[in-house]
Amino acid sequence: MDSLNSLMDGFGTALTPINLLWAAIGVLLGTAIGVLPGIGPAMAVALLLPVTYGLEPTGAFIMFAGIYYGAMFGGSTTSILLNTPGESAAVVAAIEGNPMAKAGRGAQALAAAAGGHFVGGMIGTILLVVLAPTVASLAVDIGAPDYFAIMVLAFIAVTSVLGSSRIRGLASLLIGLTIGLVGLDQMTGQQRLTFGSLQLADGIDVVIVAVGLFAIGEALWVAAHLRRSSGEPVPVGRPWLGKDDVRRTWKPWLRGPVIGFPFGAIPAGGAEIPTFLSYVTEKRLSKHKDEFGKGAIEGVAGPESAASASAAGTLVSMLTLGLPTTAVAAVMLAAFQQYGIQPGPLLFERESELVWGLIASLFVGMVLLLALNLPLAPVWVKLLRIPRPYLYAGILFFAAVGAYAVGGEALDLVILLIIGLIGFGMRRYGLPVLPAVIGVILGPAAEQQLRRALQISDGSATGLVDTPFSVAVYAVVVLIVCWPLVRKVLARRRKETKVSA
Repeated sequence: MDSLNSLMDGFGTALTPINLLWAAIGVLLGTAIGVLPGIGPAMAVALLLPVTYGLEPTGAFIMFAGIYYGAMFGGSTTSILLNTPGESAAVVAAIEGNPMAKAGRGAQALAAAAGGHFVGGMIGTILLVVLAPTVASLAVDIGAPDYFAIMVLAFIAVTSVLGSSRIRGLASLLIGLTIGLVGLDQMTGQQRLTFGSLQLADGIDVVIVAVGLFAIGEALWVAAHLRRSSGEPVPVGRPWLGKDDVRRTWKPWLRGPVIGFPFGAIPAGGAEIPTFLSYVTEKRLSKHKDEFGKGAIEGVAGPESAASASAAGTLVSMLTLGLPTTAVAAVMLAAFQQYGIQPGPLLFERESELVWGLIASLFVGMVLLLALNLPLAPVWVKLLRIPRPYLYAGILFFAAVGAYAVGGEALDLVILLIIGLIGFGMRRYGLPVLPAVIGVILGPAAEQQLRRALQISDGSATGLVDTPFSVAVYAVVVLIVCWPLVRKVLARRRKETKVSA
């Protein structure tokens, strides 16, 4: 009841005209910036930090929240329409969203994504209000073995369901893990795969990898095939969801937050793992399995809902523990400190008006996001009417600008081109791109958690399975790995039984 009363006070703060204006500006800026390849919500918030110096803290954080959600939706827009994720959480949206766009259903894919963001964000924010203290206390108890088990689950799940074979999925994952090794060893400080270049000491930014594999690789692949085809613009569909689309999306919209919120709330969480797991779940549960990889709307609705709920979940540990679980949360933590405010257990007592105003603004931001972006869906889809040579030339330009903006180094552009060529080669030989991006995002973190777990257990491998949570996760991993074999054996026995009968 106290939380509900505080939330009502927060709405009183968030619904003032000036704070509504900041929320609307944040949503529009976030969507516009998210549409640019390579410039995600973390960079958007970081770039706008200096602009907010003169703002009151409550207004500044309300705008940051709008930017966060807006940029996530903007990243999904380019992921769906152009196969170019604006940020890592939007990578999964490209798998089904881009084939839908190529089939003339880009508007439906965007509408499914917008609905997923709205439902996931609303449910996630409600859970933030109700469960923040409980989730925060549970998150404290999760250790290195549990983190490593979760990451192994993500690796196995994504290589098992994508691509024409598990071998190709594993090969793609190894490419990503190799790219993730570039830089300094976090434990020893030794250089790995830097070839003596100091500029590579910090590693290769995941934004450059994602933009290179998706945007540059896609542009080169299209360019290589333009001479064989007419290169006509892709047809645009109706800008709304039909009854069949709604019937297929409402369950994924509701399942997404169940996966996304807990992963967002735990330290080292974020939107990457739950979006991958949501996609795997929807593929397993769908009655239209044959459509996956060709444009299944469930593969857009579920992961986007999970990503939005995960964004709400990241605020749990950031606000209650002062522990950022994503790049955006880290930038927002820096913004809190800029105003002399330290997130933690006492934040809700000391800065009650700011915190509850921020949480209430999340509800307001969700409504604004849906109200502003659903009417704009046909506008974004019209990007597909641009002839492909001009469209992909524009993608290459903005991809290069986004990659250069990451570090301001000319070497980043060279790396972008090299990774783009790798992406082209992966398409040529049928390797799925997503496991490689997973490897880059989660590989360094998985290595760090593995080392920590082994240090705690004095090098004993049993330290990796010494918690009930990690044992349960590894049981799921074994089930995923063995299920295809078990299914084949069962099918063979069934066939033998029918023959003998």
